[in-house]
Amino acid sequence: MIFGLGYTAGFYAAEACSAFARVTATKRAPEIEAADRLQLLPFDGASEKVDPRLLAGLREGDALLVSAGPDEAGDPVLRRLAAEVAAAPKLKKIVYLSTIGVYGDHGGAWIDETAKTEPSNRRSRQRLAAEQEWLNLATDARAVYVLRLSGIYGPGRNALLKLKDGTARRLIKPEQVFNRIHVADIAQAIDACFLRDAPGGIYNVTDDEPAPPQDVVTFAAGLLGVEPPPETPFEETPLTPMQRSFYGENKRVSNARMKRDLGVALAFPTYREGMAALAAQGE
Repeated sequence: MIFGLGYTAGFYAAEACSAFARVTATKRAPEIEAADRLQLLPFDGASEKVDPRLLAGLREGDALLVSAGPDEAGDPVLRRLAAEVAAAPKLKKIVYLSTIGVYGDHGGAWIDETAKTEPSNRRSRQRLAAEQEWLNLATDARAVYVLRLSGIYGPGRNALLKLKDGTARRLIKPEQVFNRIHVADIAQAIDACFLRDAPGGIYNVTDDEPAPPQDVVTFAAGLLGVEPPPETPFEETPLTPMQRSFYGENKRVSNARMKRDLGVALAFPTYREGMAALAAQGE
């Protein structure tokens, strides 16, 4: 079962979850209801109605991936289906996709899963609360994994495409770094939770090298053989409040537990391998 078939969960469903004979996934307004072994059903956490096929899928499912984000009213899945998820007779593994944004700002320091969580915006506070709700569903027979994802890139979402469409920028904020992860490596981590005997709990899912964002754009420009956009000082660049909030958090996030306990060997340990592969694929 997948709640919220967005970019990451959609990649996992299409490219990675070969271990499962059948996948039921939800979107608010799906355009199709079935494709190969994927059954796509409607689900809206703001609606009182729940498709009976979804309830049947929950009763049959043995693995649950939750990608739907929370809102002011909390987690949309648990708001409507907490009792059904808790009572699902065959459900052995739950994976909840969260964000490293729950840590807030740590002044560029290295942190791991034991770091203090000080979310600096409403979105991250909602995520942190939803994490705990899902972790509370763990039992002796059911493991719950919270994967805190860093900045996601991959096919259709990367600096190469931004350079091509003219939206790439090189904002310079001294000492600023961002953490990132290729969507294929997220899929690896999800599979590791479902298919291996790893302990439940919280895992950071990020690559090996937090890096200044302008370095990624410069490297991508080199792959395309084009000049990178000019450097612009952060303070002089018009940004939306959400964009500016990203630059208000600076941290280097460790993936040691993911490697140790989940056994994930990154296909793209830094942005350089990831961008080079995307360029070779035509992006």
